[in-house]
Amino acid sequence: MKTKNCLGMALVALLPLGAAQGAASAPMKEVVASKDAPAAVGPYSQAIRAGGMVFLAGQIPIDPKTGQANLGSIEEQTAQVFENLKAVLAAGGMTLDNVVSTTVYVKDLNDFAKLNAVYGTYFKDKPPARATVQVQRLPKDVAVEISAIAVH
Repeated sequence: MKTKNCLGMALVALLPLGAAQGAASAPMKEVVASKDAPAAVGPYSQAIRAGGMVFLAGQIPIDPKTGQANLGSIEEQTAQVFENLKAVLAAGGMTLDNVVSTTVYVKDLNDFAKLNAVYGTYFKDKPPARATVQVQRLPKDVAVEISAIAVH
């Protein structure tokens, strides 16, 4: 009988704080925002910090100074997206070096090589994992959107 009690106590000790008492609590999360990136245009945050991770909402090529979408070349749009991502990361105390995963949404996969060339200039060493998908349409009719996950 002693063995069962010890095992049960050991298992309880391994549970996250509060789980042993059956406590239901919301995860600790903090909004990360930057005035140097476009403001959220809906019910979402530019980024959320949870634990040591920052989850960045998709950024599109909006110039934060003018609020206008950059509808230039795919290269120009991709560069603007990265500048917006960098601003949000900085507000969260991080840089592109902290990014472990990105999701790239592009209107036309025929632009992939051009987009990829710009992408590579921002991630020269140890690039993050990535998924790239073609989508029919993006907000404000831009050609690219990128979301990211960063870790301290």
